[in-house]
Amino acid sequence: MSTIVRVAARGDGVAEDGRHAPFAAPGDTLTEAGEIIPGPHHQPPPCRHFPQCGGCQLQHLDDESYAAFVADRIATALAAQSIDAPLRPTALSPPRTRRRATLHAERGLVGFTAEGSHAIVDMRECHVLHPALFALVAPLRALLQRLRPKGRAELHLTLADQGVDLLIRGRLPDGLAAAEALTGFAQAHALARIAVDDGYGPETRWEPQPVAVTFAGTPVPLPPAAFLQATAEGEAALVAAVREAAEGAATIADLFAGLGTFALALPGRVYAGEGARDALLALKAAAALARRPVVTEHRDLFRRPLTTAELDRFDAIVLDPPRAGAREQVAQLAASKVARLAYVSCNPSSFARDTATLCEGGWRLDWVQPVGQFRWSTHVELAAALSR
Repeated sequence: MSTIVRVAARGDGVAEDGRHAPFAAPGDTLTEAGEIIPGPHHQPPPCRHFPQCGGCQLQHLDDESYAAFVADRIATALAAQSIDAPLRPTALSPPRTRRRATLHAERGLVGFTAEGSHAIVDMRECHVLHPALFALVAPLRALLQRLRPKGRAELHLTLADQGVDLLIRGRLPDGLAAAEALTGFAQAHALARIAVDDGYGPETRWEPQPVAVTFAGTPVPLPPAAFLQATAEGEAALVAAVREAAEGAATIADLFAGLGTFALALPGRVYAGEGARDALLALKAAAALARRPVVTEHRDLFRRPLTTAELDRFDAIVLDPPRAGAREQVAQLAASKVARLAYVSCNPSSFARDTATLCEGGWRLDWVQPVGQFRWSTHVELAAALSR
C-alpha cells in the first residue's frame, strides 16, 4: 500500500513509493496490485465522457487538489531552475465558463478528440463549455450531416459580445443550397457571425453587425478564431495581476499584445507590439475610436525584439508570449534598465527558463498568481511580477 501524494504534469497520481497511477488523486491509496482506493480528494467525475474525451484529464480531482495541482506545476518548474517565489492562491474558473473552443466533426460526430488520439468523442454533455457554446453542438451535428463536408471539419466557437462566433474550417459543398443552409442556421441560432475557411482564409457568410469583444469598456473588433482568454474569470484574474504589477507606471510596453486584453486595461500611455496583423489592426482601430493612449506596432518580437535602448524608455513592461516563451525578448530585458515586469504565461516550463535568465540579469521574482481557466485540464496559466 502507498499513498498518492501529488499529481504529475501529465495528470498521473504519484505515490510515496514513486509509482504512477492514472486517475488517482492526492490522498488515494495505491495497492500493491495497482488498484486505487479513493481518498478524501477523489470526486466522482461529473461527465459521462470522462476519461475518453481529451477535453479534460482531471475530473476526478476536487477543487482543493486541482488548485494545488496548478500551483505545483508552477512551483516544480521554478524549482528546476533553482528559483523560489511566493505563490498566491490559485484562481480557478468555475465549470461551464469556457467561452472559446475548437471542436472536430466527421461522419456525424462532433466533439473533442480522445486523449492521445484523433478519434472524435461525440459530445452529448460538457461541463467545461459555456452553455451558449454547448447549445450549438447538437444543431451543428445536424447541419454537418446535411452538408456532408469532405473530410474532417474544425469548428471554432467563440462567445463574443453579440453572441457566438462560428468559424468552420473544412471543405463544404458549393452552391445555393449550402449557402442558404448556413445562413438559415445562423439566423435560427442567433449567431453573431458564421465564417468558412476552406483553406484560403476565413470568408464571412453571416454577420448582421460587427462582431466585437470588450476589454476594460472598449469594444475591439474580433477577427474569426482570434485568440481570447478561455474564460472571463481567468481573464479578470490575469488583468488584475498585470495591473498590480505595473501599478504607478506612466509608460508601459505591452509585448505580444494580441487584441489588447492588457493594453486597454492599463492606465497611462501604452505601446502595444504584436506580430499577428489582424489582431493588431483590431486593437489599433478600437483604441483610436475610444481615444485611448495606445500606440501600436506590427512587429515580430521573435525575430525583432525590442532592444535595450527601446525598453529603457518605459517604466514597466507587460510580456504575454505564446507557449514557447520569449527567449529573444527576455535576453534584451535582462540587459535593460527597466525596473518592472508583468509576465503572463501559459507554459510554466518556458516561464521558468525565461525567469532564470532575468534573475541572472539582476531581476527578482516577487510573486506568482496561478490561474486555472482550463478547468480539469493539465493546462496551466499564470501571471507574475518581477522587479529590480
